[in-house]
Amino acid sequence: MAATDLHALLRSLRIWPPEATELRPFDPGSAPDAPLPLFTAWFADAVAAGQPEPHTVSLATSDDEGRADVRIVMLHGADAHGWSFASHLTSRKGHQLSARPYAALVFYWPVLGRQVRLRGPVTAAPSAESQADLHARSTGALAAALTGRQSAPLSSLDELRKESEAAWQRARTDPAAPSPTWTLYHLRPEEAEFFQGDPDRRHVRLRYEADGDGGWHRHLLWP
Repeated sequence: MAATDLHALLRSLRIWPPEATELRPFDPGSAPDAPLPLFTAWFADAVAAGQPEPHTVSLATSDDEGRADVRIVMLHGADAHGWSFASHLTSRKGHQLSARPYAALVFYWPVLGRQVRLRGPVTAAPSAESQADLHARSTGALAAALTGRQSAPLSSLDELRKESEAAWQRARTDPAAPSPTWTLYHLRPEEAEFFQGDPDRRHVRLRYEADGDGGWHRHLLWP
């Protein structure tokens, strides 16, 4: 596709078309004192509104030289320990989190014109907790974890097929099979921002900032 065609295509698109998006009023004055209850409510709203894959989230990390990286992962939970996701300790993001245990997450739910951004330190859960998380998931998730070597060079798709078939067989016959490098990570936010789109572009942005004593400061941001 020529560059001019791409530009024309971009100009033809709309953000939050009314037939597919409901931009709801958001009164930050009624928001809870901490971000987790608001996130839980917004997540439930996204599920109820039919947002595809609302549990997927962009994870941004950086390597030991400070170069940024980002990818989509799946949310495994959110509680007092933080917002949780998982990967192999030996994966690219695993290496990056070992070198720089700080990351950012962003959820985007376009059916409601909402974003949630989180930033803070990341800790790796103990092995027993990580394995329990893995074995609570599907057979396919276990097979993928047992295939292993995430982010390593792959010689061919045929090699992947053979390794995957063997992993699927093991996952079916031994649903408690361990994957030693599988790691559950917890991001404990120091900042959490909630963004609600507005049809007149008067978007509402509410930021929570941890005060260091277990509480939160809240303030609005210009859109």
